[in-house]
Amino acid sequence: MDIYNLVFAFIAAIAAGFVNAIAGGGTLISFPVLVAIGIPPVAANITNTIALCPGYFGGVMAQRNDLLSQKQRLWEILPVGIAGGIAGGLLLLNTSEDSFRILIPYLILLSAVLLAFQPFLKKMVEARLQKSMHHNAKGALVLFVIFLAAIYGGYFGAGLGVILLAVLGLLVDDSLIRLNALKQAISLSVNVSAAIYFSFSGQVNWPVVAVMIFGSVLGGNIGGRTATFIRPEILRWAVVVIGFTVAVIYFVK
Repeated sequence: MDIYNLVFAFIAAIAAGFVNAIAGGGTLISFPVLVAIGIPPVAANITNTIALCPGYFGGVMAQRNDLLSQKQRLWEILPVGIAGGIAGGLLLLNTSEDSFRILIPYLILLSAVLLAFQPFLKKMVEARLQKSMHHNAKGALVLFVIFLAAIYGGYFGAGLGVILLAVLGLLVDDSLIRLNALKQAISLSVNVSAAIYFSFSGQVNWPVVAVMIFGSVLGGNIGGRTATFIRPEILRWAVVVIGFTVAVIYFVK
């Protein structure tokens, strides 16, 4: 990996960290760049997962007070997230490069659609919670659906937060703030478990990971400091357009 490609990876990580801090969807920027600089798709996805992992710690720490009051729920759900993340990683490592290359545009398109409908899904969740239905779906159902979402998260991951918030909001009665905190913790468990599993796969481009970790942390810091000056919906739609554009390019190829 020459210095120029490392610079491109670093810039992509800054952009991804910046976008994740404000609107989400950073993978839609960083993953295509890694493929463009010559990293095979599966290895690019694995490298991207590990490199962007530190960003999830910030989200959890920011809402740790809302998580401390959900210890019982965390003990039940986080092992499912970990298992799903590993299962998704196992599925990815058993997907051939050619098969994954075929899936790339569909995965990117799905992620872009999820990001586009994020406000609608959030409003739908808020509307349901405001009705105060005072019932919870059976725990087994909640865990099963979260497990499926975690498998997706370990396999590709972009848009996982949107999926988790929709699932939690539709199946669990609680405040949106607490559910969002739970979403952050599950996302962390999925990505960290997948990242640890990937670390032993032999497909990690460690020099790229090293520069991307610094880039994503730097981008996240910049995003956090400038969030009050940037309208998240504008940035979100910019990422959605990028996602759709990249998907079209892959479809044409």
